[in-house]
Amino acid sequence: MPSNGYILFHTDACHLCELAEELVKVSGISYVKYDICDDEDLAEQYGIRIPVLKQVDSDNELNWPFDEAVLKNFLGA
Repeated sequence: MPSNGYILFHTDACHLCELAEELVKVSGISYVKYDICDDEDLAEQYGIRIPVLKQVDSDNELNWPFDEAVLKNFLGA
């Protein structure tokens, strides 16, 4: 996992995850996507909360649902 930036935890074919990714893309931040289905521990931790955007440096997490205003607040913009 990256040592800084953001991680978007998701699964494939998740409509809410797609909506969250669109918001994250528009924000212009650098992020990586991790499919929780590829890791049993992540699936257990995030299974009912995805999509989740995690700030790696601080370990702060933004759980769905969020909109552009909530995302900007989370990002400190």
